[in-house]
This record gives sequence, C-alpha cells and structure tokens, in this order.
Amino acid sequence: MKIYAGLGNPGKKYEKTRHNAGFMVIDELCRRWNMSLDNEKFEALYGKKKVNGEDILLVKPLTYMNDSGRAVQQLMHYFKVDLQDLIVIHDDMDLPVGKIRIRTKGSSGGQKGMGSIIRCLGTSELKRIRIGIGKGEKEEVIDFVLGQIPKEDWPLFEDSVRKAAEALDFAAVNDFSAVMNRYNP
Repeated sequence: MKIYAGLGNPGKKYEKTRHNAGFMVIDELCRRWNMSLDNEKFEALYGKKKVNGEDILLVKPLTYMNDSGRAVQQLMHYFKVDLQDLIVIHDDMDLPVGKIRIRTKGSSGGQKGMGSIIRCLGTSELKRIRIGIGKGEKEEVIDFVLGQIPKEDWPLFEDSVRKAAEALDFAAVNDFSAVMNRYNP
C-alpha cells in the first residue's frame, strides 16, 4: 500500500489559496482516477484506489497545515505503510509559480506541514512533490500563503497541479527515481 498525502487546510475559505496546492493535486488525481475521498477517519479525508494490483490511499489531512503530521502518522500506523511508500505533496515558496520539484529527502524548507510530518515520523527522508507558489513581495508569509492565487498566475499554477498529478499517476506503476528523472527540470 502507498499513501499520497496532499497538504492544505480544510474549509471553503482556504479552497483556492496557495497553501492548498497539495489538496488541489489530490483533487486532480481523484478526477483522473474517477474516485472520491469518501472516508473520514484518523483526522483525514481519504479514498482508496487499486492501481496495478496495489492499493493507494489519496489523503487530505483535516488537522490544518501545521499539524499535518498527526494525521499522516495515524494513517501510516493503522495501514502499516512503510516510509518509502509515502509521498507528500505541498506548496513551496522557493519555487516559482508553475514549477514542481520532486525529491526523496530534505528539510522542511520552512513549510510547516512538511515540518510537522518530519517531526511526527522522525525522519526527513521522505518522498515529496513540491508545487511552486513563488514569493510575496510585501506581504507577510502567512498572508501570502493563505492568499488567493491571482488570476494571472492561475494558468501556470494549474499546469503545475496537473503535472504533479501526472507524476503521482506515473509513480503508481514506476520506481520513484524514474518519476524524478521524468518530471524534474
């Protein structure tokens, strides 16, 4: 079994904010796979899909971004998922809008949800797909990440969401090094 955990904040007011890039990727993958997240347990929404004979859980933690690790840890423990079978999808201010970056380890880079997962799981050697949201010029970080994506950035942003979902689809049947080789710039 694998877990694809998209990070974000629950609730209508956060739906189209930069910080919900991970949720948007999970939504796009649900659309591609014709499935829904119909389970709510372990402080998360999740759904299961069998791909190439293996179960994959698509997950949206409901703990709010800064406590994402709590929900991810509970799901991993309950379903007995190994660390190498987890992929985390989150926004990243250090990447320009429209870019994605795929890695197998690294620090949180200041991303609070990723930091929570690293703390809860006790390792930074976690697969991740980072979605570029760019940096605000004058806004405080919290105002920027919780702000709506501007209309002029939507085409680039949506392209990165589609590309990340495509990478996850590819990861379902390929080794993660092949995913990095194919989707990293």
